[in-house]
Order: sequence, then structure tokens, then C-alpha cells
Amino acid sequence: MEILDSIEAMKAWRKSVPHPVRVGFAPTMGNLHAGHISLIDQAKSNGDIVVASIFVNPMQFGENEDLDAYPRTLAADLEKLEAAGTTAVFTPTIDDIYPEGVEYHTSVDVPGLTDVLCGASRPGHFKGVTTVVSKLFGAVQPDVAVFGAKDLQQVLIIKKMVRDLLLPTEIVTVPTIREADGLAMSSRNGYLTPREREVAPRFSQVLAACAEAIASNPGAIETALNAACKTLISESFKIDYLEARKTFDLSTAVSADDDVALFGAVYLGKTRLIDNRLIRSR
Repeated sequence: MEILDSIEAMKAWRKSVPHPVRVGFAPTMGNLHAGHISLIDQAKSNGDIVVASIFVNPMQFGENEDLDAYPRTLAADLEKLEAAGTTAVFTPTIDDIYPEGVEYHTSVDVPGLTDVLCGASRPGHFKGVTTVVSKLFGAVQPDVAVFGAKDLQQVLIIKKMVRDLLLPTEIVTVPTIREADGLAMSSRNGYLTPREREVAPRFSQVLAACAEAIASNPGAIETALNAACKTLISESFKIDYLEARKTFDLSTAVSADDDVALFGAVYLGKTRLIDNRLIRSR
């Protein structure tokens, strides 16, 4: 496994890859868990060789968010990636990605999809995501890139960016990987106290029950959402949002159909958890 620690090294390596070898790509911020490894596995299934990136992107963090505290576990991450069969790992520095600083860097913005849900709660977050992903795509030039369904809004935004900018990269969505108790795997789960970790699975369980209730009675979305919110609040969660939206354009769903998902974000203590469930009407 090769370690490519600069844009120049990444570009030189990519130039050496012969045609028609298909390159799969899994961008990450490190602190890897089984969910990330599932991305590597999917990239291997869709490509001949696999590149992963590890870069904690400052542009997607807000002023009061956890950039400095975000776990950085490069040595352990590299071991996991090598064991998973990764071909090369791109590990650029902040100065490499943003040589003139974040404030003076060209940004990529996807209007509409970025104004709701996490975009409303974290202004500027998705502009940071799309900017860095477009730049990583420029360096890696992947044939296919994989993203986890846990961040479904992010996946929809990146797919639109690729369509709108005519980027030659196929985007593949990988199902959410969950702990045995149903909690969606996330690097931020490590912030939970032992007591909070016991409570946290209730978030995914309540979302699943709410999605089932909506599927059983597609015209009663508001009733199901109100009941789910009441349950979560009673179990110590602070709700950021819990909404049913169409997966095509993230407009508010008034009745469940085949393209609706339930999106949720909550705080448990100081930790923000996100999750989603597709709703399939009967």
C-alpha cells in the first residue's frame, strides 16, 4: 500500500495507473471504523484498485464545532486500510489543500439541497464538503467514488454536484453499517459517555418505528413525526430536526411514496447524532 502525502504525489501516482484500470475511491476523515471499511469493500467491488483519502477538512466545520477535538488516528487507520486491501492512501495536509487559507479558497456550492436539514443547522457545512470532494476528485481522478448512506443528504448533494459539473465519476451509495444494537456507526459515537452510549440506540429504534408508522399510514406523516419527537424528548434526546423529505430534491413530503426518507439529527449530551430511514409505502 502506497502513502501519498501531497497533491503532487497523488497526481504522479494516478498518472502511472495504466488504462483501462478502474480506480475506486473512498474519501474519509480518518478515525476509521467498520463503516469506513465497508466503503473500501464497495470500492473494491466497483474498481480494479482502490484509493482512500484521510483528510480532516476545516472548511466543513463551523466556529463552535469540534475541528480541534476531532479524533486523528492515522497510524491505526493506515493499518486498517492495508488490511482491507487498499492500494493507495492520499493524506494531504491542510496547507496542501488550502495553500492560501480556507477563507481565500474557491468554493463549490450546491444550492437548494444544502439549505435544509443539516444545511440549515450547520451553515456552510456542505459548501465545505462539496469543495473538498471536488478537489479530491481532481487529484485522484476516480472512476467511481463511494459514500455512506448514513449521510444521505450529503450523498444526494454530491450526486447533484457531479451531474451539474459533468464530472466523470460514478457515485455509489453504501448502506449504513450499524452496531449490534442498531446505532449507526460514526466516529462521533466515541464522544458518548457510557450512560449516553446505552441510550443512543433508541434514536435509530424510534426512527425505524416512525418510518414503519408512516409506511403503514402514508397520510399521517405529521402524527408519526410528533409521536417520535415526543418519545425522543422523553428519553433525554434534544431534537435538532426530524423530518420526512423526498429523496429527489429534499422537498417536504406531505404523503409517503417511493422516494421519501425520514431524516433525523439529535443531541445526546454534547454529541450530535444523525440517521435516516427510507420509507416504503404499502
